[in-house]
Amino acid sequence: MEGVIDFAMREILTGLGGYDHAVTEFIRINDHLLPNKTFYKYAPELLHGGNTKSGTPVYIQLLGQHPNLMAENARRACDLGAPGIDLNFGCPAKTVNNHKGGSILLREPDTVNKIVTAVRAAVPNKTPVSVKMRLGYDDKSLAIENAKAIEEAGATFLAIHARTKQEAYRPPAHWNWIAKIKREINIPLVANGDIWSKIDAINCQKISDCQDIMIGRGGLALPNLANVIMHDDQPLSWKSACQLIIDYSKYDREMDVKN
Repeated sequence: MEGVIDFAMREILTGLGGYDHAVTEFIRINDHLLPNKTFYKYAPELLHGGNTKSGTPVYIQLLGQHPNLMAENARRACDLGAPGIDLNFGCPAKTVNNHKGGSILLREPDTVNKIVTAVRAAVPNKTPVSVKMRLGYDDKSLAIENAKAIEEAGATFLAIHARTKQEAYRPPAHWNWIAKIKREINIPLVANGDIWSKIDAINCQKISDCQDIMIGRGGLALPNLANVIMHDDQPLSWKSACQLIIDYSKYDREMDVKN
């Protein structure tokens, strides 16, 4: 969701309701502790208690391969008021994977474990540490091993996109694999992938055996999808959606002026 779930989009979507929490775009952790201004750039919500205007908590999403640096940056995010930390082991982008970030780390369950362990130890006990993964990089052979590594490291919950990196976003999403993983671990799971409608959400919950779901692209395609799923709201009309696009453009201009 890099480049699309920025501050303005989070404000608009959470303002429509139905979200328990949101996450920032991923913040790439390379070789140093990032300055405060970087966290404020990605998450202006930190200046307002870590929440959007609607009161929705926004977790800071980190992506990187070095346990100690991930931990240091997670600690700084919490010092600035982050209500939660989210770790990205799901990004399929070639540039990210070529720099050993995102889903390519699923080839190394031990590295995944070390990163989550370090972050969990670095932030307050009350701070949730969520993790997102795919079913694997090349194939699904390490899916359960990665999930167990994440659980053993102390993650609060695990969101699973039901495809491998190689499968990218090609349908179908393999929700049945989430159910397989759920039988092997005890931390809460969140199902993700190909949830575009209420029917998709119901089918995903049934097949994955997960009550909790994460929506991404579906929420961009239908801005009030969360409330369509949760409260049987009618899908937003095209006219109303157009107004949201106008609102989004205004947010962008306001941010440009500030910068």
